Amino acid sequence: MMRALYTAATGMRAEQTNVDTIANNLSNVNTTGFKGERTEFKSLLYQTIQTRSTSGNGAAKPVGAQVGLGTRVAATTSTYTQGSLTETDRPTDFAIEGDGFFAVRDTDGQTYYTRNGAFEWSQYGNGQTILADAQGNPVMDTAGNIIAIPQGVSSENMTFNEYGEIGYMTVGGEYVPMNQRMAVYQFNNPSGLEKLSGSLLGATANSGNPMLEATNANLTKSKVAHKFLEGSNVQVADEMVNLIVAQRAYELNSKAITTADSMLETANNLRR
Repeated sequence: MMRALYTAATGMRAEQTNVDTIANNLSNVNTTGFKGERTEFKSLLYQTIQTRSTSGNGAAKPVGAQVGLGTRVAATTSTYTQGSLTETDRPTDFAIEGDGFFAVRDTDGQTYYTRNGAFEWSQYGNGQTILADAQGNPVMDTAGNIIAIPQGVSSENMTFNEYGEIGYMTVGGEYVPMNQRMAVYQFNNPSGLEKLSGSLLGATANSGNPMLEATNANLTKSKVAHKFLEGSNVQVADEMVNLIVAQRAYELNSKAITTADSMLETANNLRR
């Protein structure tokens, strides 16, 4: 009977993680570029009570007897489906249509990736005005350089097309290309990216190496929507249903524990 206690406890622990994941999804329902997550489970070891053998008349038994020992969380997987695009008319807002990620350089010198294109013009250490994320991390171009406003050019005159190519308009209305392009990367397994704070993602061995769309002809190119933001792909109705299911599963496991405890109490109270 003690087996039931521990088995149900693993179910409660796993469902608690499931509820934590759902709560995180709901809390980020308005986070730009956020991708919803789901908890995946796997069964624990099985205890063999009886192996396949023969019956009393010598006939082979088709199956043995095994009892499962519960469940555990196998992974928390992000779902990288496209979020809805919302027009903002802000000249430093960008959204990606496709599988790509923007690249930013953090203060530790490492490059990180994000779907959150709510950028700003920010003052850099050398006096340049650069394109940066909300934490002040510079947005990178395809050559690994920062994106800066040329001297004497107003930020209002900066232009970006759907491929992330950058230029500016002169006072006379002439377009001048800067030979810069916003870097957009893809990964073979984006679910393997390490989730960091500030909507940043780190490349790992599981995600594979970042692949630059501008130089990889085998990738389906993403589009950069200027003056748009990508909303979260979290579906509130689905998350509420998942929350109810997780709560019911948690309650059922707790009921199994109380039932097993009651049965043990009954066994302990037996009289000869």
